[in-house]
Amino acid sequence: MKHVVSIVEDERDLNELVKRYLEKEGYEARSYLTFDEASMHTGDDDVSLWILDIMLGDKSGFDLIEEIRQKNPNVPVIFMSARDKEFDRIIGLEKGSDDYITKPFSPKELVLRVNNIIRRTYRNVDEKILVDGYSIDDSKRLVYDSTGAEIDLSTKEYELLMMFVKNRGTAFSREQILEQVWDTNYYGSDRVVDDTMRRLRRKMPDLNIHTIYGFGYRLG
Repeated sequence: MKHVVSIVEDERDLNELVKRYLEKEGYEARSYLTFDEASMHTGDDDVSLWILDIMLGDKSGFDLIEEIRQKNPNVPVIFMSARDKEFDRIIGLEKGSDDYITKPFSPKELVLRVNNIIRRTYRNVDEKILVDGYSIDDSKRLVYDSTGAEIDLSTKEYELLMMFVKNRGTAFSREQILEQVWDTNYYGSDRVVDDTMRRLRRKMPDLNIHTIYGFGYRLG
């Protein structure tokens, strides 16, 4: 599932630019142009990070972070401001921000900062494997499509998938797949590999698994 980043910036063009860069990086970006708009969503518990402009009309990002912290005390916050003042940085840190960036800035730099904070904050919570548009939570043995919907895989379908994911680019014969997924004590036909592969492809049609005729399969 995608991390959600909420952007609060009253300059429409900059708001849209940041949103586009975050979406290109694979985030779900939600944008708000006013304090009041954003205030209605400070309790959203699926937000992974907030990006707040300090100056928001007659109110400020400092007021907004207080609302966010009351409802979600651990969610990371990045402040952005046109004022490069030590005073603002200190207040931001006192309010519990995780980073501060001064305008004008490179959207790429902002995305890098977002990436670093997301990795640092969620590395033990949300380590997902991404492959061909799918997201795999190996600790929970769950697979999601690009919309975040869970894909229902059987035990063998999941183990077959993970064998290829962990060995991407390696070609496996049917016999090798039987040994790794069904173990060496399996005495049935190797047709079970083809049958399981057919079901896996039907459930995950974008998975880039190639058939090597007369041999086996490879995840490209």
